[in-house]
Amino acid sequence: MSDALADGRRFRLLCVIADFSRGGLATVVDTSLSGHRVARELDRIAEMRGFPCMVVSDNGTKLTSNAMLKWQEDRRVEWYYIAPGKPMQNSPVESFNGRLRDECLNEHLCPTLRHARHLIAA
Repeated sequence: MSDALADGRRFRLLCVIADFSRGGLATVVDTSLSGHRVARELDRIAEMRGFPCMVVSDNGTKLTSNAMLKWQEDRRVEWYYIAPGKPMQNSPVESFNGRLRDECLNEHLCPTLRHARHLIAA
């Protein structure tokens, strides 16, 4: 996901959702999110919960990068990319993203990235 601060600067969000429990495992907020950053966040989650058998995601550039391909190969995690333009194939994440946008992002103007992180974490 992406949104903008009050001054118009864009920021990105990475939402990681457990498919079974539908619980949020992480919501990472930053000005950019590279494949290396996503890999670090997935490793951080795995330290607490273990590695998943499979990850389902869209086919965005950070998720199809060489860093992510190496991450999934090194950790033997199966990866399933939904078909382009078919968000209903990843409905738990799309539902979470929609609620996050409706109940948080559309309701608040954040002056700084720090404020956005705090608000979204809450």
